[in-house]
Order: sequence, then C-alpha cells, then structure tokens
Amino acid sequence: MERPSEGREATSYRDARCATAGRSWVGRPVRLAGWVHRRRDLGGLLFVDLRDRSGLVQLVFGEDWTEPDALELAHGLGPEDVVRVEGEVELRPEEALNPDMATGEIEVHVRRLERLSAADSLPILVAVPPEESLPSEELRLRHRYLDLRRPGMVRHFEVRHRAVAGARAALDAEGFLEVETPLLTRRTPEGARDYVVPSRLHHGEFYALPQSPQLYKQLLMVSGFDRYYQVARCLRDEDLRADRQPEFSQIDVEMSFVGVDDVLGVGERMLAGMWRQGVGLELELPFPRMTHDEAMESYGTDKPDLRIPWRLEDFTEALVGTGFRVVDGAVEAGGRVRGLVAKGGARLSRSEVDRLAARATEHGAGGLLWLKSSEDGWSGPMARFIDDERGGRLAAEHGVEVGDVVLLVVGGDAETSRPLDAVRRAAGEALDAVDRNAHRWLWVTDFPLFERDPETGRPAAAHHPFTLPATDDPARIREDPFSVKASAYDVVYNGAELCSGSIRCHDPVLQRAILATLGLGSEEIEERFGFLLEAFRYGVPPHGGYALGVDRTVMLMLGADSIREVIAFPKTTAARGLMEGAPSPLAPGELEEFGLRFAEGPGAPRGASPS
Repeated sequence: MERPSEGREATSYRDARCATAGRSWVGRPVRLAGWVHRRRDLGGLLFVDLRDRSGLVQLVFGEDWTEPDALELAHGLGPEDVVRVEGEVELRPEEALNPDMATGEIEVHVRRLERLSAADSLPILVAVPPEESLPSEELRLRHRYLDLRRPGMVRHFEVRHRAVAGARAALDAEGFLEVETPLLTRRTPEGARDYVVPSRLHHGEFYALPQSPQLYKQLLMVSGFDRYYQVARCLRDEDLRADRQPEFSQIDVEMSFVGVDDVLGVGERMLAGMWRQGVGLELELPFPRMTHDEAMESYGTDKPDLRIPWRLEDFTEALVGTGFRVVDGAVEAGGRVRGLVAKGGARLSRSEVDRLAARATEHGAGGLLWLKSSEDGWSGPMARFIDDERGGRLAAEHGVEVGDVVLLVVGGDAETSRPLDAVRRAAGEALDAVDRNAHRWLWVTDFPLFERDPETGRPAAAHHPFTLPATDDPARIREDPFSVKASAYDVVYNGAELCSGSIRCHDPVLQRAILATLGLGSEEIEERFGFLLEAFRYGVPPHGGYALGVDRTVMLMLGADSIREVIAFPKTTAARGLMEGAPSPLAPGELEEFGLRFAEGPGAPRGASPS
C-alpha cells in the first residue's frame, strides 16, 4: 500500500501525527498510532477517538471495510490502550462535522488494528468530560504521567517550549552564547536557604546546589565571553506558594560593556520573542519605566498591577485638622493619610468594605478608613467630620465624585504601603476594575541597594550582594547603607515580577564594602568570595544582566492558576514528589559512605537507629 510521507515525523509505526490529517488527505491511505481517548459503539459502527501529542482524530470501524479480527479487537479496546491502525481518510458526513476539533472534517476508516499495549483501569481519567471537574491535585501529582496526557496539559508544554525557543532565537540574534554552569558549587548568600549535598570523597564537606548561576556568569564576563545566556535550573530551600517551587528554571543573561538601557533593551526584545512565538502576541516596545520610589508612593508596591486604573494619593492636607482623632493623632506622630479613590465604589456593600478592611489589617494596617460619596452626602467612620469645605477639597484635589469610595490608611509609609497595595488589588477585583484583556508591562528601576531585615533591622541585599551601588564611596555604603540606590531593575507584568537584574559591582573595594555591610567579616569574605574578588584583579569589564523565571512567565502567559500546571513533575507545597516518593531516607550504611550519621534524640528520623 502506498503511504503518504510527512517528513521526519514519519516512523515505522506511523505516517504522521493524529491531528495532521485534514481535508487534503481525503482518499489517502494512512497509518496512525496513539492512545484510545474515547470509544462509542453505535451498533453497526464503532467510533474511537485516537489521541497523540498533536490532538485527536476519529477512527471508524465498520463491517464493510474493517478486517474481522480488527473489528473484534476494536470492541475490546479500553481507555488509554496504545494502538496503531491502517486505513483510509474519508470526509465526514455533513451532519457529523465537528468544528471544535482540528480534524473535525475527516475521519479514518480503519482496515487493520494492532494493540501495542493494554492499559489497566485508570486511577484518574485522561478524557475528562467538560462537565466534570478534575481530580484532586494530590491525585493528579501522584499519577502525573497520566495527568500529563490530558490535551490541556500538552498545550501548556507546547506553549512553554515555543516561548523558550523564542527566547533562544532572540538571544542568538543578539550575539549571545549559551554556556552551562555547575550544579555542584559552594554556598553563597542569595536570600534563601541552600540545598546541600554531602561529598563522598571529602567527608565533612558539602556542595551547595545553586540558587542561581550569579557568580559563574560574572566570571564568564571576566573571561571575555561578552554575552552569555543559559536556561538554568536553580534550587532554593524556601517555603512554597502557588508560584514557587524548590527547583525552577530561569533564563539567565549576562553581558559586558553595557549600561541599564542596553540591558533593558535586550530584555524587552527577548520577552517580545517569547510572547510572539509562545502565544502569537506582539508586545508594544519599549516598556514604560518607573522608579522604585515612584512605584512605592503611587502603588504601595514595587510590582504594581497597572491594569487597575487607581493610584495611591496623599490625603493628609485634605483631611488633617478635622478633629477626627485617628487621623490627627497619626499625623502628629509623623505619619500620613494615604489612600485611593475607587471609582464607582460607593456601591460596595458593608460586608464587602469589611472584607477590604480585613485585607488591610492582614497586611499590617491598624484599620481601614472609608468615605462614600452619594447624592445624600457622605457616609463612613469619619463622615460627620467632612463639611462642605472638606468635601470640596476632596472633589477638587482628588477627583472624588458622587458614587465613589475613598479608602484610607493612616501611619508611616511602611505601615500604609503594603496594606494599600492589598486593598487596591482587592477593590479592583470586587469592582471589576481590572482590565482582563490588557498586557501591562513596566520596568521598575533604581531600587535601594539595601532593605531593612524585618527581624534584625540590619541591612539585607534588596536584590543580591553583587549589584552596582549608585555611589563610589565605600564609607557611605558602610555608614549610611539605606540611603544608597542601586543600578537594579525588575520587569513587572500585570502586577507580577517576572524578571530581575542589575548592573554588577565590578569594583573589588565597593564589593567588599557591600559584603561587610551585610555582616560578613574579612576572613569570611575571603573564604566565600575570594575567587571572585581575585578574578576582578585581572581586568573585569563593566557588566550586567538579568534572570527571567520561566515557570512563572509561562504560567501567566497561559493564565494558569498554579506554577505546577507548567512544570512537568512539580513538588507539592510540602516540597514532596508524590509520584516518585521524594525525598526518601537513606539507610545508616548508606550514610556512612558520606561520613554522616543520624543525630540521637528527638531530632532523629522516625524509625532510624543512630549509627
């Protein structure tokens, strides 16, 4: 039998993938292979949807064209059996056309059938009807190899593949080299706990798995590689959320002889390539920019969601001196009255306002003040203090109109920013003010070099310790660290940080001052970073770069609810791999190979004997 050839995807088992066949194939013989998705027996005819990674095609078995043994076997097929078939492509009857199916104009009349593998009863369904909900995430992760067969999951990974391919193509066009860096390295301060690996050959010594390739990529710039990138695996031992995993992928980029504008231009063009190739969307370049100070003042966060039209404003002048003790007392103590005007928000019910207040207190506010403007006047906790003059100022200076609600928090900037960011986002959802069709990009620039550790009050790196400060005075870094800005930047998409980077500190004196300000002594600096500082002695170019979280980016690109939807074999929020049973214990004898033993007492693993 003459068979069509469809290029390199044709194999000894099949001529093409299931979703390849279309109207132009009608009358042609074809061989296909895949999984039984659904089966429908209509008496004289048997219909089977055959599935592979490309999609579905309808097979039809009938006495007039199917060999008897194949027809008998077809009646015994079960869900997820693996089969191959030979037959002819036919046009579907007019009444059987399926516009929702890529191959909905044709069907394959099967002559021969071979079952390559039989499937047992399934612990979870692959062909989930639209009216049914998916099984629990725990069950899906336990049987992830079945969950990944679902067409929706396949699409996730097709988009992920195309997006990363788009990034690679964009960086290749910019003259970058892809270079791999080690996974077994030494511990460095990157803001989270390291995963450590004991050395079998050097007892008592440990490798660290990289939180990022930061130091290696800087050393590649010292090496003269000029433009480097890597799709890097990174590992961080931190508490997990819907958008966090202990191991994740990032597109890591570094380049020499560049300033901030150069790096941001490359990052924008890379992101444009990812969105174009991943989901067919053209991004508008260049992205707008906003300083960190402006973002915190106008939105209360360094990752503002610009799909919500409201900005934070300072209401102090309009509301102080009314006699309302909460406001006047906070201002006397050096605080401010900050808030936002939620247009049309007067329609919020009291219970909805109470939920906004709860969000504010959850994020550190002492409470939420509100003022509703209606045809009947003002309502809210401080409504009786708003006379005609105050009302006029609110209208003239802050644009408050009838039907609006003013949402306010009082206190210092640190006490008001986070709560107001949370309230702004929650009110945007409640009032349907989020533009769901928008793709709002933003570079946030000029971050502080240090931020205050909430527990100790000591300086901590706002990005990481290798960022170029906006000063060449090491004494200022040590003596007044919180006043120092940095050549650091983030790209924010619809309120989520996707990409973070900086121009790097390539001055050994400034680098030592930064590390000392973080609490490292001279010996520790030399022990942990001596190899980097030594490399800087031999000629280091100005350099900078960024890292983009692949998993989070694809999650947002697809509108998925969890990062686990775009990772093939993710961990749970307890950092466990349910399918393979990771992590797992080692026997005492295996520990001895590494020079380790279980600690005695309450901290020892259950069922383990100290060795």
